[in-house]
Amino acid sequence: MSIRTFRGGAHPPERKDRSQEKPIERITSVSQVVIPVNQHFGAPIQPLVKVGEFVKAGQKIADADGRMTVPVHASIAGVVKKIEPRTQSNNTEGLCIVIEPKDPPEGEAAQEFLQPLDPFTCSKDEALARIRAAGIVGMGGAGFPAHVKLAPTKPISFVIANAAECEPFLTIDERTLIETPEKVVEGVAIVMKTVNAPEGVIAIEENKKHAIPYVQKAIDANPQVKAGMKIRVQELRTKYPQGGEKMLITAITGKQVPSGGLPMDVGCVVSNVGTLCAIVSAFREGKPLIERGFTVTGGACKSPKNLIAPIGTVVADLAKAGSIEIDEEALRKVIFGGPMMGVAVPSYEIPVQKNTSGVLLMNEQEATQYEEDTCIRCGRCIRACPTAITPALLAIAVEAGNYSEAEKIGLLDCIECGTCSFVCPAHRHLVQRFRVGKQLLRALKQKEAQNAK
Repeated sequence: MSIRTFRGGAHPPERKDRSQEKPIERITSVSQVVIPVNQHFGAPIQPLVKVGEFVKAGQKIADADGRMTVPVHASIAGVVKKIEPRTQSNNTEGLCIVIEPKDPPEGEAAQEFLQPLDPFTCSKDEALARIRAAGIVGMGGAGFPAHVKLAPTKPISFVIANAAECEPFLTIDERTLIETPEKVVEGVAIVMKTVNAPEGVIAIEENKKHAIPYVQKAIDANPQVKAGMKIRVQELRTKYPQGGEKMLITAITGKQVPSGGLPMDVGCVVSNVGTLCAIVSAFREGKPLIERGFTVTGGACKSPKNLIAPIGTVVADLAKAGSIEIDEEALRKVIFGGPMMGVAVPSYEIPVQKNTSGVLLMNEQEATQYEEDTCIRCGRCIRACPTAITPALLAIAVEAGNYSEAEKIGLLDCIECGTCSFVCPAHRHLVQRFRVGKQLLRALKQKEAQNAK
């Protein structure tokens, strides 16, 4: 098997050894869940429940009309105690539904799932409706509604399962490949049937090649594969950001997603391992997206683990319950996600969301921020950029407030992977500038559009 990759990128220290041998543990008892109402990329939704109301696990508790919306479900059975703004993993205040566990009234069930649905005999419309009804979003970080992604307007040639997990520290996808490979393979098959794709590819970095035999065995045993469906494994070079959609597509197909384009423009659909497993559960069990797997690790974590917990589980509650052990004296920074693209939050009193792939509890050495210096024009950021833009020039334009020039250079093509910041010898905070620049550019465009009306 040839090992493929993309142009540019970097190889930050992997630091996966502390959790990669830890089997996934399921958290079944929590003191409360704090469920953000809006956990997806798209239009906002509204609560459907009131304080004091009893809700079942799997019951829809927030929704709205509109294509770019996804419902939210209660992740445990209990009583709604509060509906109020709370700090979320993106560092913003957002409306949350707080539920405390409670047994259901006598004679009532504790859960409310959908009826199981055969994904290989139902229609495409029924499949997409099921995926939306289950509240499934991209679980790799983006939070894009899965039913929208799986309704492309162009022919699809490849369904790519993103099992690269290129972010340092994180190992939940690796453990999923080893422990439940048959679920990943069936997820690929369901998506292939839904988008009518002739080929499925499970993309795995070479530092996880030990997982390939598990996946290959699951492929060989899959009924759809036995019936003629084509699914294969593709080994990729260990390099960051190999797990970016555009990087995966280039490495596997040799095609490049055009500037401003989408994967479907080159005949591809990319889904994260966690998303694929959630899709299988939605069909086979009728189970909405009410729990997810994630890695808890870092130098200030005495008990690195891979966990599955209810959506809305507060990390601090995991520590109080003894599910994880935190070295309070050593703790210097908490990051939701990976160290390259994740978000530093003010504390670990933050709930796990649908797109939380990891929680990093960093010590002084891991959390040390370098003092920023002047750009020395070395060009390392240009060589490393996987999207072939010029980060040094882009930073100059953004700092000058010249957003039209920044757009020409490629501001909106930046995937915010952080590779440029990682390789910069002057420790320039480039990706932070680009994130702010994107927000300001979009705000200016919206203002111009309104003025033009």
